[in-house]
Amino acid sequence: MSQPSSLPQPSDPPHPSGPPSQRAELIIRPAVIDDETALADLDRRTWSTLHSVQPRPQPPYDRFFTLHNRVDEILVAELGGHPVGYIRLVPPTPLVCNAHVRQIQGLAVDERTRGRGVARALLGAACQEARRQGATRITLRVLGHNTPARRLYASEGFAVEGVLPGEFLLEGEYVDDVLMGRSLDR
Repeated sequence: MSQPSSLPQPSDPPHPSGPPSQRAELIIRPAVIDDETALADLDRRTWSTLHSVQPRPQPPYDRFFTLHNRVDEILVAELGGHPVGYIRLVPPTPLVCNAHVRQIQGLAVDERTRGRGVARALLGAACQEARRQGATRITLRVLGHNTPARRLYASEGFAVEGVLPGEFLLEGEYVDDVLMGRSLDR
C-alpha cells in the first residue's frame, strides 16, 4: 500500500507545525496505531457540514480507531513526517455477493495542504489498494453540495450512479446524498 509520490507543485505545503519544508515528499502509507492522536486531531479540525452528517465532535472525544474504523482500513498521507490526510477503504457490506466492491467511507485533508494533490494521491492509492484486495469496482457517497469533492471524484473517473434527494437535513437545509462509483479496470 505504501507508495511515495512527489507533489506536482513547485513549492511544498506548509509543515503542519512549522515553516515550509524543502522539497518534502508526499508518502501514502498504511495507518499504524501510533497515528491515533494525529488522525483524531485532523478529523476534528477538518469537520464540516460540507462533508459530514455527524454532529460536530465535542469533548470528551471518541477514539479515532474503533471496531468500526479500524487501523487496517486507513491509508495515511504523510508530508514531512506528519499525517496531512487519510482515506478509509472498506467492503460496503459483509456479503460475499459484493466482495468485489470497495467503498471509500472517509477522506480528510488538512486545509493547510489542500490544493497540493494530497486528496488525488489518496484516491489513487485507495484504487490501487482496492485492486490489490481483488476488487473490480469502487464506490463512495458524497453530499450534493460538496462541489469541490464531486469535481475531484469526477476527474478521477467516478460517475454519479444515484441520488437520494434531500436525504439529510444539515443546518436547516435539505442536502442530497450522491452515490458515485467507477470500475477499477483502468
